[in-house]
Amino acid sequence: MTVDAGDAERERAVEAALRTLGLDDRARLLAGQDMWSLPALPAIGLGSLVMSDGPIGVRGRRWAADEPSVALPSPTALAASWDPELARRAGRLLAQEAHRKGVHVLLAPTVNLHRSPLGGRHFEAYSEDPLLTGAIGTGYVRGVQDGGVGVTVKHFVGNEAETDRFTVDNRIDPRALRELYLRPFEMIVADARPWGVMAAYNAVNGVTMTEHAELVNGVLRGEWGFDGVVVSDWLAARSTVGAIRGGLDLAMPGPHSVYGEALAAAVRAGEVPEELVEAAARRVLRLAARVGLLDGAPAAVAPADRPAWIDGDALAREVAARGFVLLRNEVRDEAPVLPLDTAAVHGGIALIGAAAREPRILGGGSAQVFPGHVVSLLDAMRVALPAGVQLGYALGADPSEELAPAAAGFALRAVARAADGRELGSEELPSGQVQWFGEMPPGVDYEQVHTVDVCGTFTPTASGAHRFGTRGTGHFTLTVAGEVLYDGPQSDPHSDPFEAFFGTPTQRGTVRLAACEPVAVSLLHAPSKGVELPVQAIGCSLLHGEPERDEEELLTEAVAAARAAYTAVVVVGTTERVESEGFDRRDLRLPGRQDELVARVAAANPRTVVIVNSGAPVELPWREDVAAVLVCWFPGQEGGAALADVLLGAAEPGGRLPTTWPVRLADAPVTEVEPRSGVLTYEEGVFVGYRAWQRRGAPEPAYPFGHGLGYTSWAYEELAAGPDPSTSVTVRVRNVGHRTGRQVVQLYLAGSGLVGFASVTAAPGAVAETTVRLPPLPPGPAHLTAGPLTLTLPGRDA
Repeated sequence: MTVDAGDAERERAVEAALRTLGLDDRARLLAGQDMWSLPALPAIGLGSLVMSDGPIGVRGRRWAADEPSVALPSPTALAASWDPELARRAGRLLAQEAHRKGVHVLLAPTVNLHRSPLGGRHFEAYSEDPLLTGAIGTGYVRGVQDGGVGVTVKHFVGNEAETDRFTVDNRIDPRALRELYLRPFEMIVADARPWGVMAAYNAVNGVTMTEHAELVNGVLRGEWGFDGVVVSDWLAARSTVGAIRGGLDLAMPGPHSVYGEALAAAVRAGEVPEELVEAAARRVLRLAARVGLLDGAPAAVAPADRPAWIDGDALAREVAARGFVLLRNEVRDEAPVLPLDTAAVHGGIALIGAAAREPRILGGGSAQVFPGHVVSLLDAMRVALPAGVQLGYALGADPSEELAPAAAGFALRAVARAADGRELGSEELPSGQVQWFGEMPPGVDYEQVHTVDVCGTFTPTASGAHRFGTRGTGHFTLTVAGEVLYDGPQSDPHSDPFEAFFGTPTQRGTVRLAACEPVAVSLLHAPSKGVELPVQAIGCSLLHGEPERDEEELLTEAVAAARAAYTAVVVVGTTERVESEGFDRRDLRLPGRQDELVARVAAANPRTVVIVNSGAPVELPWREDVAAVLVCWFPGQEGGAALADVLLGAAEPGGRLPTTWPVRLADAPVTEVEPRSGVLTYEEGVFVGYRAWQRRGAPEPAYPFGHGLGYTSWAYEELAAGPDPSTSVTVRVRNVGHRTGRQVVQLYLAGSGLVGFASVTAAPGAVAETTVRLPPLPPGPAHLTAGPLTLTLPGRDA
């Protein structure tokens, strides 16, 4: 790995600082001082390094709704753009956000593969293909580090499912491990030089990843030359001796850790060579130097050299539209249904579905941030439609089977009090959710907190029996309009400590309320400090649901609205209890009666457009019965505006599928995500995703990897060898449609898979030519395809 002048100067500063540190300070440097940060060492001019969750936004030290973050679309949406440069721009925006929030290292990106559509964290990873994953991940890492902020590429390695993730032993054969699961990490290390990598919770082939010397010291550092920090996933480090010998540099979080005092004691007891602690401390100091926290060491990117300011709202909107995948677009009345022709919409548009009004913009767990605003499709269409075009709305079917945090109509604050009733501090809440992790609100001492009161008023917009509930661990007293709905404990025996801490949403009762008449609400929470989280954390939620309506009545209203309109747009999607961190999916069905809703609307209106608001594949049993299907993923805070752009033709849906969508779960090649006796065997070897579908031949998927339609048509005219046939080919395509558009040229090698891709843009009738770089070719002839074209290259000699 090359070393420039800045690297050399930083290394000198690191070595000088390291020489002044004794064993205790070196060991202390390797353990978190709290949830998100490392200790400062003023004696050597070292500041406190702060880490924060991404990958679609930057939380900062406080995970709280009163400190909003820009929320970009989900990683599946970013990967669906097939555009590493767009990923780089997204990374630069996140670096900008990190500086705004005082963050030095972003805990992202996630480059594990879509091994199975049942993976609960599928939305947070990029693709089923290692090349696409590595390319998008490389762009993202480059962008974040362009801004002088570090990354921790995660989760190294084999973290493709969530069930028993802390303890599962994933058995992966050497070829699959190398060609698939390690490949994205290898590409990113080679092409982006990341400053950090995160070791996963799981074991691989019998060794937990925070102690896996063969993969960390042997492959990552030895073969690939990685010179950055290896940090544990939160709570993943379990053994002092095993972790330091296995190559783990940082054990997070703190203040309780297997490193720090325990590591120094292990050295003094002769269990750990001191040079291992020295090497780990050197790498941590190197990271601090790169982000500008070590006196005498120039930051890797000076403030003056950071990228120009980026408009977060505008980029979020652009990324969303570029990631939308148009799966189907049938011709009705001699023209494709999309984009909508507002001049022909005589009967107006019927917008249907809960997600049209309250979209799911991001996934749960580490990917969750609190945006300052969210644009729904309903609001965006009201703004974007020309005057005179009628827009109606109907709920149709509610996909959620659980109450959500109190939101619209609530004015709330959280008040922390000591045992004697003294107020310690408070904060305003934009929703009923309190999440204090590591960093408490100003004035609040965690050790003194006896209760937290989520209190305020609720002004309903509808009369009826409003539902209220609780979520969290501890004791709750829920009071609405003077009526105590619940007074008792709540706990969750979930094996995942984070899931156990957050608890299960639980309805506690109903209160009949009148529209426009405010009432007092209070959720008094006495936190349970017995949950095994070695960090200071308080979390609870006041939940609310509108008065329930008869399901059949809702469906009937939607059908009537669709029948009366020129076009019906139905938005369907998943919920947080279907896709989130900490658990895997049981099936691929849309929750509730959404499938029935689409079928009945499609029968009433032949111009039905369906928008799928999910982070991962779902079954679409009605897909051949509707006019158009558009996947918007979890589209971020500007998703509604981007959808309006695409529906009305101001932007083209630019995405191509980064993963295969099956007709039904039973067709998917890999559906095993639950360990047996603690072991999950990757029995399929290298046949994951489209490789497995191609190998089997039948049944065919609903929509294959790489599929996606735009608003124009393309003809492939030539596929030819480049100047050096071993390194590149050229592809020429022509836009034969009536609109300017973008095409993703995909190059496949027979017997292998995707070996390259590139994007082109052309006006109607225009030709575009692109050069696609090739990886090293196998011995013998290489058979390549791009669209309908084929090319045989001699390849290299055996």
